[in-house]
Amino acid sequence: MPARPDALVFDLDGTLFDTAPDLHRCMNAVLVEQGRRSVPLEDVRHMVGDGAAKMLERGFAATGAPLEPARLQPLVQRFLHHYHEGRHALTRPFPGVADTLIGLAADGFRLAICTNKPYAPTMEILEVLQLDHLFHAVGGGDSFPVRKPDPGHLLGTLKLMGARRETAVMIGDSSNDVAVARAAGVPVIAVSYGYTTVPVDQLGADHVIDSFAELTAIVAQIVPVGQD
Repeated sequence: MPARPDALVFDLDGTLFDTAPDLHRCMNAVLVEQGRRSVPLEDVRHMVGDGAAKMLERGFAATGAPLEPARLQPLVQRFLHHYHEGRHALTRPFPGVADTLIGLAADGFRLAICTNKPYAPTMEILEVLQLDHLFHAVGGGDSFPVRKPDPGHLLGTLKLMGARRETAVMIGDSSNDVAVARAAGVPVIAVSYGYTTVPVDQLGADHVIDSFAELTAIVAQIVPVGQD
């Protein structure tokens, strides 16, 4: 009888938490400081997933001339300042996330996060929402020399949590999440409610769920790599 998966690795933004309102607030703070117009929340939802620098580049491109490379890092630091000062007051778990994570942990699954968001704000969010104790490891966008979709990000996170690729599952909402799982040889589940710019049914995930609470049943159906 095949062993069940025992390690679940999650994306953060758009998968576990609706972080877009806080990201929107910080994006617009930087844009306005630089004499640009603000952008709507729905536009920001489609700019998320590749880290703060890429999101700022997209925000500036959407509001006028592209951002000059030399100005990028200072503005990223300004964005992160706003993000930290706001203490993630607008960020909320998606429906069913907290209860499902607690249930999975109680069932013996090891949980981890693999996100392109930097490690420090990722930990701040987990602590503010009082869910940090559930995770064995957090692989932030600055935790390794590479980040999603490079497989080293996911494999490095698995190493941090003491898990094997052969019994792991990736859960995310975007092409980066599917690509990193495929490159690492790990099954992947996509959520349909996230921030993807590509229709979720075109991402190529092994399973798609419309509600996070569906995850428990779907994980039970997955046969670990090399055991089918």
